[in-house]
Amino acid sequence: MGAGSGSGPRTAFFQRREERMTVNPSKEDKFSFGLWTVGWQGRDPFGDATRPALDPVEAVHRLAELGAYGITFHDDDLIPFGSDDAARDKQIARFTEALAETGMVVPMVTTNLFTHPVFKDGAFTSNDRDVRRYALRKVMRNLDLAARLGAETYVFWGGREGAESDTAKDIRAALDRYREGLDLLAQYVIDRGYGLRFAIEPKPNEPRGDILLPTVGHALAFISELAHPEMVGVNPEVGHEQMAGLNYAAGIAQALWQGKLFHLDLNGQRGIKFDQDLVFGHGDLLNAFSLVDLLEHGADGGPAYTGPRHFDYKPARTEDINGVWASAAANMRTYLLLKERAAAFRADPEVQAALDAARVGQLAVPTLGDGETYADLLADRSAYEDFDPDAAGARGLGAVHLNQLAVEHLLGAR
Repeated sequence: MGAGSGSGPRTAFFQRREERMTVNPSKEDKFSFGLWTVGWQGRDPFGDATRPALDPVEAVHRLAELGAYGITFHDDDLIPFGSDDAARDKQIARFTEALAETGMVVPMVTTNLFTHPVFKDGAFTSNDRDVRRYALRKVMRNLDLAARLGAETYVFWGGREGAESDTAKDIRAALDRYREGLDLLAQYVIDRGYGLRFAIEPKPNEPRGDILLPTVGHALAFISELAHPEMVGVNPEVGHEQMAGLNYAAGIAQALWQGKLFHLDLNGQRGIKFDQDLVFGHGDLLNAFSLVDLLEHGADGGPAYTGPRHFDYKPARTEDINGVWASAAANMRTYLLLKERAAAFRADPEVQAALDAARVGQLAVPTLGDGETYADLLADRSAYEDFDPDAAGARGLGAVHLNQLAVEHLLGAR
C-alpha cells in the first residue's frame, strides 16, 4: 500500500463505517419472533421438510442469546394439535420455565385456524355452523393461555376466511359471522378482565384465492362495525401488503394515524407474487428504510410506535439449523442498521434543506387558519382570484433529490 495509507480521510471513513456496523440487539429494542418462524422446517407445496422439528424451549433460549426480548406463538406451535390435557400442561410448564430462565416475554399470541382440514372453508366464516362454534372454543381456550402468559395483544389472521368461488360464499353473511365471532371473543376478554386487545392481520390471498379483509383499509373499515372497536386494531405484515402491490410504509402510516397499529409483522417481499417471508429488508430495501424512519421518528421526537418489532419470516429452505439462527440475527441487525441510517438521514443538514424545499413540513400546517371559516376562505382573494396557478404549477418539488439523499444514506455514502 502507498505511503500514508494508515491515516487520512479514507481511513477515517472506514473507521466510522466500522463503528456504525457494530450494532448488537438488546431487549430494549423489543425484537420478537414467532415460534413458527425459526421453527419452520422448510416444507412447501412442492417439497418436504429440509430441517428437523425445533423444540420451543430451544427456540426461547437461542433467541434470547441473540438479543430478542420476546417470542410469540399459535396454540398449535406450542402444543401439538390433539394433545391431551396432561401433555398440554407439561409443554406449557416447560415453556414457562424457559421464559423465566431467559427473561423472555410473550407479547402476542394467536390461534391456528388454518392448518387442520376442519378449517378448509374457514373458521369464523365457515359455511358449516359446527366448525364456527369449534373455532370459537379453540380461540377461547388459547385466550386463557395468552392472559396467563402476560400477552398484551391477540392477533387474528383469517387465512382460510375467504373463497375460491364467488358462488360458494355469501360474503355479506360471512362478514356478519366474522363480526359475531370477534364481538363474542371481545366480550369474553372483557368479562374475564384479561386486558388483551385484538389485532386483525390482513392478507389478500394465499392460501385461499381471496381472503376476507385483504388489506389494511379493509380491516380498518371492518373494525368500525364491531361492538368494541376501541379494543381492535391491525397487525399489518410487509409481505401481505406488498404482494398486493401496496406500499407497506404508507399502510403503517394510516394505521398510526387512526391509532390502530396494535402490532406489526416485519419480513421481506420481492413484488407481487407468493408470500415469500424473506428476512426483513431482503426485498424492497428502500421501503424498509422508509418504514423504520417512520416508526422511529414520531412527531414528539420519540418513536411513533412503541410496540414489539416482530419478525414474521421464514428461514430459507436452503438453510440448516445454523442458518436458521443466522437469519434470525439478520432480521434484527438489518433493522438496527436501518434505524441508524434513518437517524443519520434526519440529522443531515442537506436533507433538512431538501425537506424544506419540498415543503414537507407545510403539510402539517392546517389549510385554514386558526378560527378561519369557509366564509373567510371565500373572502380571501389571495386564495383564488389573485392566486397564480401557472406559477404554482411550475414550481419543482425536489422529490427526486430528496429520494437520492435517502438512497445515499441507505448505502452509507453520506
